[in-house]
Amino acid sequence: MQNSNDMKILLANKFFFLKGGAETVFFQERELLIKQEFAVIDFSMEDERNFPSPFSDYFVPNIDYYDQKNLQQKIRNALFFVHSPVAVRNIERLIAKEKPEIAHLHNIYHQLTPSIIPVLKKHGVKVILTLHDCKLICPSYLALRSDGNICSLCEGRKFWNPFTTNCQDSRLQGFLLSAEALWHKWRGSYNGVDLFLSPSRFIADFTSKRITPDRIKVLHNGIDVNEYQPNYENKGYAIFLGRLSKEKGVTTLLRANKMSSSNFPLKIIGTGPMLDKLNREYPEVEFMGFRSGQELKDLMANAAFIVVPSECYENCSMVVLEAMAMGKPVIGSRIGGIPEQIEDDKTGFLFEMGNAEELAEKMALLRHDDGLKKQMGHAARIKLKQKYSLEEHNRQLLEIYSDLLA
Repeated sequence: MQNSNDMKILLANKFFFLKGGAETVFFQERELLIKQEFAVIDFSMEDERNFPSPFSDYFVPNIDYYDQKNLQQKIRNALFFVHSPVAVRNIERLIAKEKPEIAHLHNIYHQLTPSIIPVLKKHGVKVILTLHDCKLICPSYLALRSDGNICSLCEGRKFWNPFTTNCQDSRLQGFLLSAEALWHKWRGSYNGVDLFLSPSRFIADFTSKRITPDRIKVLHNGIDVNEYQPNYENKGYAIFLGRLSKEKGVTTLLRANKMSSSNFPLKIIGTGPMLDKLNREYPEVEFMGFRSGQELKDLMANAAFIVVPSECYENCSMVVLEAMAMGKPVIGSRIGGIPEQIEDDKTGFLFEMGNAEELAEKMALLRHDDGLKKQMGHAARIKLKQKYSLEEHNRQLLEIYSDLLA
């Protein structure tokens, strides 16, 4: 690879603040490149929560598709949902000024849009896109219907389905999702991507329904092992951490917990549309709301185990990785990328998605067996260091950049 001081890498993500797992990975990689003295060029969307960037003048104006005040704004935003002329103009100016060799794209959909990819290729920039979700196969990201059930009708090509089946319970939303996917398929926007990076083998295989496997490489998410001190003891409670919505399986967990005659406490950390309803229905459970920083780390470090009962195609769950870093066993549903992270009966347990009875059995096995919890926690920490360390992620990423330019 050429001298890092001479190489310019453009990083694009529509959120320039820590919003979710995609942003965690985005900023980890950005920090690595800055420390390695690469010239990093940012491209994102304006937001009052953004971190500082010397390139913020090129960011696109903020668009919130959930807060549209009048018909004119709705029509304008509907067009920008599919293709953003502002993003195209701004990135064209940015490329002309900075002349990056590589563009690494993360979550660009709807606000930045894939329309920026052909612009990058026109200027001879090598393009990498990280697959944080199922977007290339399912226009609605998650491969879920509005009733929470998994759907795979589109198969990476039948993109009229969101509109014709009304899978999102909104004809307008379905029309926009279909129009966006069909437009970029017709334009060949993704043909300009040189390499797709997938955090899990599952998403890589899922995306290969549309993209040839030779253009996809698995690069697991990573955790800075040194930031997490393992604690193989516990204070006698289990944790769920995530959005309180149907696809995260929190209802299955609460039903499983209620089946047990044990008084083992369960802490639910997070917010979401189901919070008030679940709080009323399960008064015996502690709903803690949003927690972050050291407080969240302390809660996880003192837990007996973590439960990830997802009922959607998880990719490479950062919650699972954080739990492993803490030396905690994880009970997770057997779906998506979760079985790649959790070794059943070794670093935790897997159970059939949505099966509260089986989940209750797995929870009972761990509740009062401190020896098993410690054994699994040690195995989880070892696996994390071997396969999911940030150091290894960074080494592979730099190798990928080098190979792309070779």
